[in-house]
Amino acid sequence: MSAACVEGGFSDPVMEAQVAFRALMDATARPGSLCDLPGSLAPPAPLPEGLGAVALTLCDPDTPVWLAPAYDTPEVRGWLAFHCACPLVTEPAESVFAFAPAGADCPPLTAFNSGTQEYPDRSTTLVLAVEALEGGAPLNLEGPGIRSRETLAAAGLPEGFVAQRAENRALFPRGSDLLLVAGLRGCALPRTTRVTAASTGTSTDEGAE
Repeated sequence: MSAACVEGGFSDPVMEAQVAFRALMDATARPGSLCDLPGSLAPPAPLPEGLGAVALTLCDPDTPVWLAPAYDTPEVRGWLAFHCACPLVTEPAESVFAFAPAGADCPPLTAFNSGTQEYPDRSTTLVLAVEALEGGAPLNLEGPGIRSRETLAAAGLPEGFVAQRAENRALFPRGSDLLLVAGLRGCALPRTTRVTAASTGTSTDEGAE
C-alpha cells in the first residue's frame, strides 16, 4: 500500500469526525444552509478535500461506496479502504454513498438506489462536488426544516437539476438524498426538499407533500 493511501486523513480522527458529523446533521436539518467541514486532511488527487471529509465522517464497512470514474483511481480506492474500510461497488444503484463531480461523470439521480417503500432509508446519498455554493443561478427551496423559503445559488449544478430533483421527490418516501460540496463547505438537500427555479418559481414537483 502506497504512502498516499495511508496518509492524508484527519489529524484528530475522532474529534474532527464528530465536528463534521454535527455540521452535516445540522445542514440536513436545515436544507439550504451552509456548513463548514474540517480541513486538516489531504486525500489523494483527484478526490476533492471536502468529499474526503464527508467520506471519513460517514463511510464505514457497512456503507458500500460508488466512485464516479473521475475519482476512481487506485490511490483514492486505497485511501478509502485504509481510512474507512468501506466496500467499493461498480454500480451506482448498489451504493449507500456515491461521490461524483457535477457534470458528465455524474449519472442522473434515477441511476442511484431510491430505497423501497418498506425501507426508504436504504437509498443512496449522493455527495456531489460543485464549483461553488454561492454565485450561481438562484433556486428556491421549500419543505421540512425550512421556514417559508430558502434560496440556494450553487454554481456548477448538473444540467436539468431542477427536473431531476422533482422526479426524485415524487418518489417520497423513497428517493436519494443529496449533499453539495464546494471546497470545505457543504449543503444538504434531503429528498423532502422542493427545489424550484427562482426565476420562474415553478416546478413539476407535485408528488410529495
